[in-house]
Amino acid sequence: MKINIAIDGPSAAGKSTIADRLAETLGYTHLDTGAMYRAVALNAIRKGIALDDEEKIVSMIADMELQMPADGRVILEGEDVSQAIRANEISMGASDVSKLQGCRAALVEMQQRICKDGGYILDGRDIGTVVLKDAPVKIFMVASPEARAERRVRQNKQNGLEADYETILEDIKKRDYQDTHREHSPLTKAEDAIEIDTSYMSIQEVHDAVLKIVKEKTGE
Repeated sequence: MKINIAIDGPSAAGKSTIADRLAETLGYTHLDTGAMYRAVALNAIRKGIALDDEEKIVSMIADMELQMPADGRVILEGEDVSQAIRANEISMGASDVSKLQGCRAALVEMQQRICKDGGYILDGRDIGTVVLKDAPVKIFMVASPEARAERRVRQNKQNGLEADYETILEDIKKRDYQDTHREHSPLTKAEDAIEIDTSYMSIQEVHDAVLKIVKEKTGE
């Protein structure tokens, strides 16, 4: 029987990369919840909706056509926005809309509905504490702001996006503050989550560490 796995942590800690690798290893599906908030922010910006206008944001989500296929793409209104949602502006926008209780409620309900039968790996800020409170495996990934900024610079260069280290480092610190101080579902470690500091670990080392935890928890 497939379980659900929750991976939480701050921006650029490597959550999505590890969730992708782990999903491939286990034959699970990775649902990138952070990408869902990014898609909401991108859609709002494109439609000229203020990112603090909760009523209009919630109404927009109700009508928004968002697809998250198993191959990891993000399809918004029929357009592949997988790269567009990774821009720094959208990253900060995602943090802004994630502060809105109505927005969070709408997306959490969507996430819980998608993974109700198990076999999903979800990563984000409140997976273990809100979305999948009963997940048998909960991971909390952390890394220094400097290590995360270096990773984001490399990732952005590969994707042709802004890659100024100082700007990205400042944005990461700003987002950390917003995510940990927001009123609704702030970023926090679940009591039963296992913390992994990925600052000086390779992707493979993190993957192997999480896989070991999964096997220990499931007895497989």
